[in-house]
Amino acid sequence: GYRSGQSTGSSGINAEYGQIQVRPYNAEKTANMRTLNPTDIDQLITISGMVIRSSNIIPEMTEAFFLCYVCQKTHTVEIDRGRIAEPAVCPNCETRHSMSIVHNRCVFTDKQMVKLQEAPDDMPAGETPHTVILYAHDDLVDTVNPGDRVTVTGIYRATPVRLNPRQRSVKSVYRTHIDVIHFRKDDEHRLREIDGDDESGEKSAQFTPERVAELQQLSQSAAVYERLANAIAPSIYENMDIKKGVLMQLFGGSRKDFSNTGRGRFRQDINILLCGDPGTSKSQMLQYVYNLVPRGQYTSGKGSSATGLTAYITRDPETKQVVLQTGALVLSDNGVCCIDEFDKMDDSTRAVLHEVMEQQTLSIAKAGIICVLNARASVLAAANPCDSRWNAKLTIVENIQLPHTLLSRFDLIFLMLDPQDESFDRRLATHLVSLYYRNAARSKVESIDSDVLRDYIAYARTFINPRLSDEAGQKLIQTYVQMRKVGMGRGTVTAYPRQLESLIRLSEAHARMRLSNVVEELDVEEATRLHKEALKQAATDPKTGQIDMEILMTGLSASSRAKRVELAKFLLQTLRNGNKSFKMSELYDACKEGYKDGFTQMQYEMVLRDLQEENKIVQTSNRTIRLKDA
Repeated sequence: GYRSGQSTGSSGINAEYGQIQVRPYNAEKTANMRTLNPTDIDQLITISGMVIRSSNIIPEMTEAFFLCYVCQKTHTVEIDRGRIAEPAVCPNCETRHSMSIVHNRCVFTDKQMVKLQEAPDDMPAGETPHTVILYAHDDLVDTVNPGDRVTVTGIYRATPVRLNPRQRSVKSVYRTHIDVIHFRKDDEHRLREIDGDDESGEKSAQFTPERVAELQQLSQSAAVYERLANAIAPSIYENMDIKKGVLMQLFGGSRKDFSNTGRGRFRQDINILLCGDPGTSKSQMLQYVYNLVPRGQYTSGKGSSATGLTAYITRDPETKQVVLQTGALVLSDNGVCCIDEFDKMDDSTRAVLHEVMEQQTLSIAKAGIICVLNARASVLAAANPCDSRWNAKLTIVENIQLPHTLLSRFDLIFLMLDPQDESFDRRLATHLVSLYYRNAARSKVESIDSDVLRDYIAYARTFINPRLSDEAGQKLIQTYVQMRKVGMGRGTVTAYPRQLESLIRLSEAHARMRLSNVVEELDVEEATRLHKEALKQAATDPKTGQIDMEILMTGLSASSRAKRVELAKFLLQTLRNGNKSFKMSELYDACKEGYKDGFTQMQYEMVLRDLQEENKIVQTSNRTIRLKDA
């Protein structure tokens, strides 16, 4: 229950009745949703969970107005716990059963039914989440929306259910609900929710002048970009470009409304696809973002259906009417929807995303309900290549194997490849092992505090709306024309006009990160670099469309690729000119002497591996190399 040292409260004065309503909150969490039992009935309890549904406003009678049809005398009766005490005798003429209720003269208050689902932390292993019904009254109506995580203080009630509405007999099992006294949103560890309809006075109340000065000072520091990116998912090793991309997604582009030109609203949210080898911490990145943003939803490819992502039709148990239940994409409105195992989704489920990812609306026409829902969500998706691992012999498009219509809607497509390089593996292993013995104080010093990150992003999204400068506009045009040329190559991801809009959004997000109201050339350059780095364009062979792993590891140029082809020809010629089989060491020495340009041990081993994969040479058990047809 409630003890005076552990709880604080707020009070509101209801002007209509002159009542003072006390709303205690911050009480200790008294009960888990599953452990509510008869001893808690009519007690003050505190539970937490996620709102999954809120009903329309229901008028509830608080004062009944009766009129005697014999003497026309009126009489008012207050409602006590849902029961109307109808006067049996008229107090004026004492006629029995002459009072009739006048609905238009009765007093009603607002009431709303809210469904609360159990928080994942409180759920026992292997159980499905429990739900409990809350009733919110008066000024608490419409204070929470589906998708919010809240802590509720209220009174646990039990109400009898009649077998027949016309009879007084009731069932032995009572129906329980909670009468809400106070809602409190749980967002200590999450980003602040940004609502475009807030008044500027309410916005500025979130930040003290000292905090604003601290954020402005941070934005002036030289390495603010790297420091903010390091603060995102600090447990994940390197992958700095991916962290920078996720940081851009959290900042988002500027709001643009061109409705008077017929174009409507431009998309401001940035969509990101992470595609790569197993074990490259894709799901960890998704989980981190899901736990950071205020309205985030996390779904997995095979476990999601088209209706689960969008909306589905059910029959309301209370009113018996057909109602629309919203899915993950609508619940993550103004947030991020994280979709894991994106490649394993059914085509019909994936087709739902086309409208959401560009128009940011969701059109529903089911069971007589025709409506358009808002789904202004950023999509962060993770997928494996078609063979579960990246195949270096295939092009980028053949590896990803997603339709062009969907690929063009992603602003950034990150290829997370696993470079089989000893020095990289050693550094990664050192980082992973150090996570287990590094103390908390040392790790805290290394990056920006999460509270500062949260306030910085909230401040930038609320007050900074960058606009393009003329120089940045010209730079964007040049970059887009260049991207179209690169997209002509075989097997590469083609650039559509959407990619130009993507660059504009990324440039605006980078300017927002600097707390600048003008997009400059350096923002466009960083957006272009990130776009190219994401698709590994520097390591892609324009003739074949394949990614050269050697370039990823050592940064070698196209000339090294030509050198490997020459070395392979010379090696085969040496085998044909000799006795068609050589010891490993003898062949190496023979090539070293005969090949005029010289080569490294690593290049020699790569050529041997390529020739073995092409079935041109065979390595026997006694370390002898011979031609396949020998």
